[in-house]
Amino acid sequence: MSIKKRCEWVGEDPLYIAYHDTEWGVPIYDDAKLFEFLILETFQAGLSWITVLRKRENFRKAFDNFDYKKVSQYNEGKQELLRQDAGIIRNKLKIKATITNAQAFIEIQKEYGSFSKYIWGFVNGKPIQNKWKSIKEVPANTPLSDIISKDLKKRDFKFVGSTVIYAHMQATGMLNDHTIDCFRYKEVLNESQ
Repeated sequence: MSIKKRCEWVGEDPLYIAYHDTEWGVPIYDDAKLFEFLILETFQAGLSWITVLRKRENFRKAFDNFDYKKVSQYNEGKQELLRQDAGIIRNKLKIKATITNAQAFIEIQKEYGSFSKYIWGFVNGKPIQNKWKSIKEVPANTPLSDIISKDLKKRDFKFVGSTVIYAHMQATGMLNDHTIDCFRYKEVLNESQ
């Protein structure tokens, strides 16, 4: 039986393997799914992605299935409930930022017709196909993630620094950052065509 070659960062955790093999780097154009990843990336800031992945279903329940319209309406009482929820990351500023981001997300939809049209506009609607040989070559951020980060901040988004945005771009398939020796590199490349 041949062993599949994966990106070096994956390791042995079955949750990480499943995420890498089925989701990471696959282009997402659906606003609801893009918002889910935006929430998860917001909470991931300063933490490891596996920490967030392990709590993903708890986040789904806590944040009304990542419904940005509902999240945008959260009041102080709901925020307090979230701060008490041991199943999620209970960071007061990140909880508040998620509500602010949901409101800003809706404003972008009004302006562009969809958040997807806005965010994918930065890459002309097509994923950037990188050709990294090693994880050591993959940057933490780029001039493009700097531009997107600045634009989102100008639109009142919080916790959207360049590194968070680059991770969001990787996760949502705006770029293919699988290393070229990873079995998913060509699969994601073909899914992007």
